Amino acid sequence: MIWRLSLADGRRLRFSHLKREIDGITQRMLTLTLRGLERDGFVRRHYFPEVPPRVEYELTELGAGILASLQGLNFWLRDNFSRIEENRRVYDEAGE
Repeated sequence: MIWRLSLADGRRLRFSHLKREIDGITQRMLTLTLRGLERDGFVRRHYFPEVPPRVEYELTELGAGILASLQGLNFWLRDNFSRIEENRRVYDEAGE
């Protein structure tokens, strides 16, 4: 989740944009996750009392710092996730 905000390149992202970008996440789960990240100081929430209301999120310095620390893991996951999914599929089929 937090890495999606890293792709914003210093811009704020709207709640609706994040929801579209994260496959399968419910509005409630996204809200709870963002609240947790905000509470921990990784993201900053900006509320605009318009009609309809607009909410945007951006990484804080702390959030950007943790991403830098996790960058190697993120690259590894990106490069190996298809292998992990294949291993899960093989395992699940063998258990049937």
